[in-house]
Amino acid sequence: MSSHPLPSRMQAIEIHKDGNEPYLAAGEIDVPAFGPEDVLVRVQAAGVNRPDLMQVAGMYPPPPGAPDIPGLELAGEIVATGENVRNWKTGDKVCALVTGGGYAQYAAVPAAQCLPVPKGLSMIEAAGLPETFFTVWHNVFDKAKLRSGETFLVHGGTSGIGTTAIQLAKAFGAKVIATAGSDEKCQACRDLGADVAINYKTQDFVEEVKAATDGKGADVILDMVAGDYVSSNFKAAAIEARILIIAFLRGPKAETNFTPLLLKRLTLMGSTLRAQPVANKGAIAASLREQVWPKIEAGEISPVIFQTLPFADAQSAHAILKGGAHIGKVILEVE
Repeated sequence: MSSHPLPSRMQAIEIHKDGNEPYLAAGEIDVPAFGPEDVLVRVQAAGVNRPDLMQVAGMYPPPPGAPDIPGLELAGEIVATGENVRNWKTGDKVCALVTGGGYAQYAAVPAAQCLPVPKGLSMIEAAGLPETFFTVWHNVFDKAKLRSGETFLVHGGTSGIGTTAIQLAKAFGAKVIATAGSDEKCQACRDLGADVAINYKTQDFVEEVKAATDGKGADVILDMVAGDYVSSNFKAAAIEARILIIAFLRGPKAETNFTPLLLKRLTLMGSTLRAQPVANKGAIAASLREQVWPKIEAGEISPVIFQTLPFADAQSAHAILKGGAHIGKVILEVE
């Protein structure tokens, strides 16, 4: 149901090819149809994430039924609701996780994957929440069951995932160790609450983690690097540690000695969010709303926004992520 007539066409950022080189450019497409369990959101801001870069490069195709427009998170206003939607109404301000289609003026979103824009946050800040908060909560808290008093190690501490993971782990009572690639980035990790920040270019993170934990190691490790980090994570892990791999910045293959997995009774896990069913994502959203949103509204946790660019500059936004100098999130503002 909609309170006013909706346009049939909209601006969206499409993936084009120039020879073999893919690039992003604005085009006009149909406003998406939405189902009985969905809401239609007029998008005001969309987060930019590494999976978007992988999709443009042809390495991360959208799951069946998902739009081929990039964008996994957004914030905006609900302009129409499906007939079975009871908990949202037109005019509600939401942020949401989507399987694609965020880089557009309108997006169809399963109602279960929406969260209210936290009090005190702008639409731009809210657009930087869903992808990293869903990912970190699902992996670190649902799967690895990080507990207060445990030691948490996160690689890539100044990425969108990293800045979220540091704050969440700290807010729930963990000792936090982060790795980053420069002294400036290490300081940014400490400013966000990391107890220890390790410059992986000048320091051996395994030795530093052991030194920071009296030789015990980290109880939970969140890794988006993989490759040769798999062996190092085994060495840096405590007895009965849980290691989560969520991306492969150094490649999806590793040659490693699995002996520590047995001797330390380690748990090695992995997950992606995008292809998971709506019910799973809805459960994560409900958990975030109950346990994390109050901490955001109290100012204990806040999204770290590195840069905001106009919607039409999606190509430049991707270049910033590729460059790797960013601390926190890059957001597109939709006209």
